[in-house]
Amino acid sequence: MSYHWNWGILLSPVSTGEPTTYLGWLLSGMRVTVTVGLVAWVIALVVGSLFGVLRTVPNKWLAGIGTVYVAIFRNVPLIVQFFVWYFVIPELVPKALGDWFKQLPPGAQFFSASVICLGLFTAARVCEQVRSGINALPRGQRAAGLAMGFTQWQTYRYVLLPVAYRVIVPPLTSEFLNIFKNSAVASTIGLLDLSAQARQLVDYTAQTYESFIAVTLAYVVINLVVMTLMRFVEQKARLPGYIGGK
Repeated sequence: MSYHWNWGILLSPVSTGEPTTYLGWLLSGMRVTVTVGLVAWVIALVVGSLFGVLRTVPNKWLAGIGTVYVAIFRNVPLIVQFFVWYFVIPELVPKALGDWFKQLPPGAQFFSASVICLGLFTAARVCEQVRSGINALPRGQRAAGLAMGFTQWQTYRYVLLPVAYRVIVPPLTSEFLNIFKNSAVASTIGLLDLSAQARQLVDYTAQTYESFIAVTLAYVVINLVVMTLMRFVEQKARLPGYIGGK
């Protein structure tokens, strides 16, 4: 089978009449992917840390809440969660809130549903990393904090979490990378991210190989930037006596 390669198509004006090129479409999708990933990561880190702490507290009811959260969000396929957040949740929340969401511009609807879904899904994974990091610490650290007169929450804030976060930087790096790759699923509800723009480019140009090679390189660039940043963070956060520490 012969294939006519045409990399110049990326610099051609789009046939829809927009003042941009097909490469501009891909760069626009790349910006959306990065923005969704970063906002969702903030949600994942905050919510995941909260439930990670809950899973390690002595109170069995609070620990149970964290366990239920992880069980739900880790066992339901991500694509199903996207559909639930976009189609189902607006019908279940109070009518005023649901109507407000439905009156948003389509792009804002896609974006908000995507970051919430992706953030909460990833939070379940971050939760397990935080739990593992806390449980990996010597039991004496918690006892020492309580012996100094700290409350349970002060012990977490000043003693346990500062060390646990430094221990779990490597696995958090993997989750940080995954959140950008998982964002591609958001295209199923209409978000024009990097993968959606690649399919749109194929539809308009029929240059399949160029489109998906370009989008692959874009994801590689995103991952390389994240890995470089997190490698720097890991080097600064290393603790002597722990895995990866000097």
